[in-house]
Amino acid sequence: MALEIRQVQRLAQQLVMTPQLQQAIKLLQLSRIELEEVVLKELQENPALEEGASEETDPSEQTRAEAQSSAPEEMSELVPNRELSTVDKIGTLDWQDYLDSHSNSMHGSLTAEAGSEDGDSPPSWENSLTKKTSLEDHLMWQLRLSKITERESAIGFNVIQNLDENGYLTLTVDEICAITESTPEEVESLLRQIQFFDPVGVASRDLRECLLIQLENLQLADSLAARIVDRHLSFLESKRYEKLAKDLAVGIDEIAEAAHLISSLEPKPSRGFEQDEVRTVLPDVFVEKIADEYVIYLNDDGVPRLRVSSLYRRMAGQDGAAEEEARQYLQEKVRAATWLIKSIQQRQQTLMKVTQSIFKVQQEFLDHGVSHLKPMVLRDVAEDIHMHESTVSRATANKYVHTPQGLFELKFFFQSGLRSGSGEDVASESVREKIRNIIAAEDPRAPFSDQHIASVLETDAIDIARRTVAKYREAMRILPSSRRRQPFARK
Repeated sequence: MALEIRQVQRLAQQLVMTPQLQQAIKLLQLSRIELEEVVLKELQENPALEEGASEETDPSEQTRAEAQSSAPEEMSELVPNRELSTVDKIGTLDWQDYLDSHSNSMHGSLTAEAGSEDGDSPPSWENSLTKKTSLEDHLMWQLRLSKITERESAIGFNVIQNLDENGYLTLTVDEICAITESTPEEVESLLRQIQFFDPVGVASRDLRECLLIQLENLQLADSLAARIVDRHLSFLESKRYEKLAKDLAVGIDEIAEAAHLISSLEPKPSRGFEQDEVRTVLPDVFVEKIADEYVIYLNDDGVPRLRVSSLYRRMAGQDGAAEEEARQYLQEKVRAATWLIKSIQQRQQTLMKVTQSIFKVQQEFLDHGVSHLKPMVLRDVAEDIHMHESTVSRATANKYVHTPQGLFELKFFFQSGLRSGSGEDVASESVREKIRNIIAAEDPRAPFSDQHIASVLETDAIDIARRTVAKYREAMRILPSSRRRQPFARK
């Protein structure tokens, strides 16, 4: 079949969001720190935007407006305000030109370069954070201080560069020999030297070698603890102390003392050098108990109050063809400033409504804590405030609330539920809290099995299977009963 170029007319439907709605969605899902950086950036770049309360609002009317924004009244979806506004007064905007010159990505140009520091603006939180020393840097510093040859330095560099997140060596001696063109004896000699760097036991090939090196560093290479680690580590893990005492022909008290010594060693040499991302968490919402009522209010500290400059607004509305290009520039800046102010107001109103809806259901959590958390899904809040689930999801993303029970992410309150004997669902996090409390109260010499924990929960009218208890326990990183047992612990 021959290829040809031809025109085809086709009718199709397509969802197109206005730029104002796109901006409102972008701002809604930003965290508080990101919002603050966006506002500071816009203040620097937009001459029509300035700090301060609106010039057109009477103080009494402003107070009433703030109270109304906090009231749990019905609010429409994230749709631009249809009332007469500065944007409508200026004239009709060419939407295509705006879409061509602005990003449609979820964060788009709003967050790009939001942390730039021009003029006298305060630095961003991220730029004020310090960088932790990595394990690699710490070991390289010790390697450079060692009296070694260039060849040994190359071997040490390859050893240090091939450690996993726990500080264990991932390459074999033969592989290092192939990379550095050295002999196994040279690699083993340098490797052993690195293993006695700080932290002791780093660059070990397995747990056994790591613990033996630490015992050797303590001058305990010939001790009972070293014999247990070398030959009977599996028995120690399963707490089979009687079997250890019989095989090693020693008393049970000596085994207990050696086990206590081994438990004081470090199985992960990299601990303390983790390069986890440092996050500054500031609450977006506060919930405080005043008298006998809980009061919800937004955290506006650090976010400047914005208004459109009256001077630039008048200049943008002037007639005449002499300064047409300048007037068009001013009109767009005034529009952008007005949209930003409206989008921030809408973001705050939506966040307030979502938070109020959450704590209408989670009242008992505020009084008694996690154990009284109730199951909730996005649909529950969306139906309550007459918004779409995606809007609720964006409103709770990266947002934190400070409550009398502590600081929590808003997403934390959306929990799946388990059926209880009373007919009411129980939140999964509440069940986890009960499991933690049961395990915390157990006798360490005879810890509870998963089946026993399930039976205890059934007495609280929570119908749960043993495998579900095991799943929750593993998610909380709690060991099984066989590994929690401490035969010589005191009650």
